Amino acid sequence: MSYRKGSKVWVEEKGEGWLEAEVVDAKERAVVVLTSQRKKISVLPEKLLPRDTDEDLGGGHVDDMTKLTYLNEPGVLYNLKRRYALNEIYTYTGSILIAVNPFTRLPHLYNEYMMEQYKGVRLGDLSPHVFAVADASYRAMVNDSRSQSILVSGESGAGKTETTKLIMRYLTYVGGRAVLDDRSVEQQVLESNPLLEAFGNAKTIRNDNSSRFGKFVEIQFDKTGRISGAAIRTYLLERSRVVQINDPERNFHCFYQLCASGKDAELYKLGHASTFHYLNQSKTYELEGTNNEDEYWKTKRAMDIVGISRSDQDAIFRTLAAILHLGNIEFSPGKESDSSKIKDSTSNFHLQMTATLLMCDPDLLVSSLCSRSIHTNEGIIIKALDCAAAVANRDTLAKTVYARLFDWLVENINKSIGQDVDSKAQIGVLDIYGFESFKHNSFEQFCINFANEKLQQHFNEHVFKMEQEEYKSEKINWSYIEFIDNQDMLDLIEKKPIGIIALLDEACMFPKSTHVTFATKMFRNLSSHPRLEKTKFSETDFSISHYAGKVTYQTDSFLEKNRDYIVAEHCNLLSSSRCPLLSGLFTSLPEESVRSSYKFSSVASRFKQQLQALMETLSSTEPHYVRCVKPNSVNRPQLFENQSVLHQLRCGGVLEAVRISLAGYPTRRTYAEFVDRFGVLVPELMLGSYDERALTESVLEKMKLDNFQLGRTKVFLRAGQIAILDVRRAEVLDNAARRIQGRFRTFIARKEFVKTKEASISVQAYCRGCFARKMYKIMRETAAAIILQKHVRRLIVQRNYQEACSAALLIQSCIRGFIARRYFSTIREQKAALVIQSFWRKRKVAMLFQHYKRATIAIQCAWRQKLARKELRKLRMTANEAGALREAKNKLEKKLDDLTLRLTLERRIRAAGEETKLVEISKRDKIIETLSAECAAAKSSARSEHDKNLLLQRQLDDSLGEIAMLRSNKILKAEEEKQNSNLKNIVKSLSEKNSLLENELSTARKSSDDTMEKLKDVEGKCTHLQQNLVKLQEKLTNLENENHVLRNKAFNISPKTVSEKFSASIGLPNSEQKHIFETPTPTKHLAPIPHSTGTRRQKLPVERHEGNHEILSRCIKENLGFKDGKPVAACIIYKCLLHWRAFESERTAIFDHVIEAINDVLKAKEADGRLPYWLSNTSALLCLLQKNLRSNGFFGTPSHRSNGSLGLGGRTGQVRNPACQLFSLSLVGRGDTLAQVDARYPAILFKQQLTACVEKIFGQLRDNLKKEISPLLSVCIQAPKSTRAQPGKASKSPGAGAQQPSNSHWDNIVNFLNLLMDTLRENYVPSFFIRKLITQLFSFINIQLFNSLLLRRECCTFSNGEYVKAGLSLLEKWITDVTEEFAGTSWHELNYIRQAVGFLVIHQKRKKTLEEISQDLCPSLSIRQIYRICSMYWDDKYNTQGISNEVVSAMREMVNKDTANLVSNSFLLDDDLSIPFSTEDLSMAIPATDYADVELPECLHLHPSVQFLLKVS
Repeated sequence: MSYRKGSKVWVEEKGEGWLEAEVVDAKERAVVVLTSQRKKISVLPEKLLPRDTDEDLGGGHVDDMTKLTYLNEPGVLYNLKRRYALNEIYTYTGSILIAVNPFTRLPHLYNEYMMEQYKGVRLGDLSPHVFAVADASYRAMVNDSRSQSILVSGESGAGKTETTKLIMRYLTYVGGRAVLDDRSVEQQVLESNPLLEAFGNAKTIRNDNSSRFGKFVEIQFDKTGRISGAAIRTYLLERSRVVQINDPERNFHCFYQLCASGKDAELYKLGHASTFHYLNQSKTYELEGTNNEDEYWKTKRAMDIVGISRSDQDAIFRTLAAILHLGNIEFSPGKESDSSKIKDSTSNFHLQMTATLLMCDPDLLVSSLCSRSIHTNEGIIIKALDCAAAVANRDTLAKTVYARLFDWLVENINKSIGQDVDSKAQIGVLDIYGFESFKHNSFEQFCINFANEKLQQHFNEHVFKMEQEEYKSEKINWSYIEFIDNQDMLDLIEKKPIGIIALLDEACMFPKSTHVTFATKMFRNLSSHPRLEKTKFSETDFSISHYAGKVTYQTDSFLEKNRDYIVAEHCNLLSSSRCPLLSGLFTSLPEESVRSSYKFSSVASRFKQQLQALMETLSSTEPHYVRCVKPNSVNRPQLFENQSVLHQLRCGGVLEAVRISLAGYPTRRTYAEFVDRFGVLVPELMLGSYDERALTESVLEKMKLDNFQLGRTKVFLRAGQIAILDVRRAEVLDNAARRIQGRFRTFIARKEFVKTKEASISVQAYCRGCFARKMYKIMRETAAAIILQKHVRRLIVQRNYQEACSAALLIQSCIRGFIARRYFSTIREQKAALVIQSFWRKRKVAMLFQHYKRATIAIQCAWRQKLARKELRKLRMTANEAGALREAKNKLEKKLDDLTLRLTLERRIRAAGEETKLVEISKRDKIIETLSAECAAAKSSARSEHDKNLLLQRQLDDSLGEIAMLRSNKILKAEEEKQNSNLKNIVKSLSEKNSLLENELSTARKSSDDTMEKLKDVEGKCTHLQQNLVKLQEKLTNLENENHVLRNKAFNISPKTVSEKFSASIGLPNSEQKHIFETPTPTKHLAPIPHSTGTRRQKLPVERHEGNHEILSRCIKENLGFKDGKPVAACIIYKCLLHWRAFESERTAIFDHVIEAINDVLKAKEADGRLPYWLSNTSALLCLLQKNLRSNGFFGTPSHRSNGSLGLGGRTGQVRNPACQLFSLSLVGRGDTLAQVDARYPAILFKQQLTACVEKIFGQLRDNLKKEISPLLSVCIQAPKSTRAQPGKASKSPGAGAQQPSNSHWDNIVNFLNLLMDTLRENYVPSFFIRKLITQLFSFINIQLFNSLLLRRECCTFSNGEYVKAGLSLLEKWITDVTEEFAGTSWHELNYIRQAVGFLVIHQKRKKTLEEISQDLCPSLSIRQIYRICSMYWDDKYNTQGISNEVVSAMREMVNKDTANLVSNSFLLDDDLSIPFSTEDLSMAIPATDYADVELPECLHLHPSVQFLLKVS
């Protein structure tokens, strides 16, 4: 086909097999592709395969590979890889199941609930599973009465054995029977697996538990589909492994288990496995995760279950120990040439142990190992064997003993299980080795591959047959389709007389033949066969082209492994054994066999016969195929090796099935799927309603395709046709994309133009504004300059005037100052003289004054010093604190002294000046007169100055005081600042503490709020528990009363009789009721019964009313209806029983009759329609009985009973109410001392019977509703095709609301619920029962919808989520309409499905984190359930991506971690089958019924037994 740029393709690559790629350039002869590894490769178009363009949508995988758009090799490979990454290990290919080994535990896939989910479900309806295949085979066997077979194949380590176990486990689950003895058939079949694994499985390079034999388990069933028998057949046990193993492989498991068995190993003189030659050829003795000793005891337990006696078990393990000792026997050359003998004492010890364990003669054992006898006509010739021949003889004996022991074990298992010869149908499970191709391939690989060739031929025929059946079911015209057959391959191997097996047998018959002669003859006869090739570097090796590839075989050991000699000495040795098991394995040979020491038997021919018988068995059955795949060679989970899986798919025939499909119509799509994908090719026909088949035909005709067929439901296309449609679809989508892009670009360009235009207008407006602002600024600056110039000129003129004025004034002042200074200097000189005179006079007086003053001061200082010293001691402490203040004070005092001194000097100078003025006044009168004015002025100035000095003195004193105060204030302020800083630090620390305390307070408040809420919850629970405790105390009181009454009754009545009546009336098995009457009666509560000869017990009235059963039967069988909401039948029955004093009778026949009549009505065909009627009647009758018993004091507290009762013979000492008093007086008047006790017993018994009856009716009604609603739910979980999103027709906005259902499926459920409510209300069922019933019904709806969502991938889609969400909204509306009185908590019961559907319909799932999903969106769902939904989800509406890979990986890790910790790992929900109420709940919830106003129906008026009711009315 032609590829264009952008096409998605697959390109072949050596390392990965196939790589995803995209075409980047398409040339004429080559195509350039870009791989997923970002490499560009140029390849031929023929080497490319097309890839689906929409594969990333819908999760990127399909559960059935026939749904792949391109059914090719890489599509199959990568589909398996994507599913394996999501732990989806099962995938269908049509009816073939492919199982990929997860190499981890997935217990949630295999529990009993999962088996129940797949029970009876059609193959393909649920997710792929091995249980689905097993169920399909079982249903086909039951329905068609034809035997089935399940073929499990795969390479070593792929999980064949585990898959076989699961199939057998499921078959025993659906076809199991009740265990009649200690060992049922199904249990023995299951337990045979570990037993056969111990003796037939071993560790290989690829698998720790590889089956080294083929096994076909045939499970037989009877006509009812129950297991009736079983048989096990085995094929080609690898006997050579007993004597030869390679490192790191192991021998069969049983040898290592026996060596680790402890005391049993010591009993057989066994040590560690490394001490035995048959085991120490490999250094691997232990398996990871497996304890050999535990496995040993499991093997012994399996032997017990399958019926092997302890003596036979001992013989089996002795034989195994003997084989190990036999392998340690070594030989050395004997005295004669070509002879041998036991090498040393160690070998002799092992020889003796072997003889002891085999219970045979040691000498005979040595003789059989070191020599052989030849019978001739002259006599017997004994020929000695050399060391090599003796070793080979020893190994032959070991292999023969083990092989026969294994065959005996299988035969004994079959005998123990037992076969059903009358069985008409069987299911066979074939667990056989897969195709093997190693570096060195020997005879075992040749036989295994031969078996796989035969099975592949059968597989091809089956696949071709299934193809033809599908063509026939779709009613299309088809012709015979040729497919590659491998008959020529089988002829090469098994055809006589020149097949490989025939030539090998012929070579084995001649003693002197070697592998060289065999190979030469084979090449000579078969050289022309196209499947056989001769290798280049070996003359004896040959290659065969199998269906799975070419395999090269080495013929070195072909002849030895094909010869199965029957050595006469070995048979004689072991037939003479004293061990019955061994002697039975080796019976004496016939006469003609004894003549030859070695009797040849061909292993290949015997295997061919077994294989032919197996193929005949398989041909007579309908086959089912399970192909197991090993994802990697290191047995690690989540590792997928492409090349290895691709090789296994080829070997398993899966790709061969693909080729067969490609030969016919490989592409098949339902019409709806075809229209969804290719409807875009004819958009003109997609408008409105259309016929999908006609539309499909129109599309194909428009594309001018011829190689197609239209079936009933599907369209079939030849190979390559889907690619043509995809190319045309891609062109249409490309054209549409171009158109959309053109429109979008136009929109963007116009948007950019409008945006640019608006921007230019804005720029122009801004520029104009800037220009206008600039012009305004210039004009403003010009006006400002003119104003500035005016003011500057004014200032200059003003300044010049002021300078001239000030110059004139300065000159005048200078002249005047000069004159005044000259005059003042004269006066100053005069004053100076006067000052000097006055100073001298003052000096003389002052010196004298100073002398007296010093003496006085000295005396004063001495005295003051004396006083100061006294005060010094007192003030020293305070002086230290006020030191700085004192210094400042001293300085201020010094300054004050200086100022005082200056003031006195100035005063004295002034006084002297005045004196000189007075002396010279007389001399200078004239001068004084002229200067009198000036002198007066000077005097006035001096006075003013003096006044100023005085004022300054006062101010100085005030300032000194203020300074002192300021000093003290400053000190105080400094201290306050220090304190303030300290306080600030304290406040800061306190604020920090306050913030911490506020945080703690907020957290404490939150915690207190939480604790308050918890306390409220606890208080609510406590009150609820107290209420329950009160109820339980009342119930305990009632039960004690009942128990006391029943014990008293049991004292007089046979427990057997009462228990039989009671069990028969309720319908329970006797084993459940025996404990009621087997409790011994305490003697302290019982007093001797006094017997009076003078009084006779009068018969109770009920004995005179045995004919009243008829009226009760009519009341029960006929529908008497209701009156004012009260059930008539219950009221009439209760009135009759009360009138007939049935509660006073010792016999319970009338109660048994009532219960039996109700049970008979419920067993009738039309009983389902009357269940609500009888639920209403029985519950009303039970409540009447319960409330009447309580109101009449029949149930009292234990203390009241102990005080009021004096034993069986005592009378009532205290009466609670008048009614009871009258009743007790009437009893006493009749002289019946036991009446009250006897009156309690039938009422208690009848109440128990009614309780069981109510629970039975409720459960039956609930189960019937579940059965009726199940088909409606099965069609509601998946949206009909008409409501799904069509291409190009999705809603315009992703946020559009959920679509409304366009069909009536959900309406049917709502109608069903409405009909149910109408029925329950018509029958006046109490709201308590309706609420419980609706709640359990909605819980069942939640479980069914949620489980279906998790099991069906087509349901986990966006459009289906919208559909289910719209349906749930209808249920929510219905719940709201019926009110909480009847619906209860039904809406909360839908939590799981509501959250799951809400998760499906949210947008932008890739942005959601794991916390948001698990805590906000789906808080009720577990991580396993969320992971299941995420792995199955795909968006079929908007084709968007799902959850991000990081979130999915995180969920997968959490699921894997939690797998080992969970008890139940199932992601499905379990149904609740319990009864959600008790008798006390009924009495408290259902209101009391007033039966007094219920009248007798007219149909019963003529009956004589109820005339008392007419009289009363």
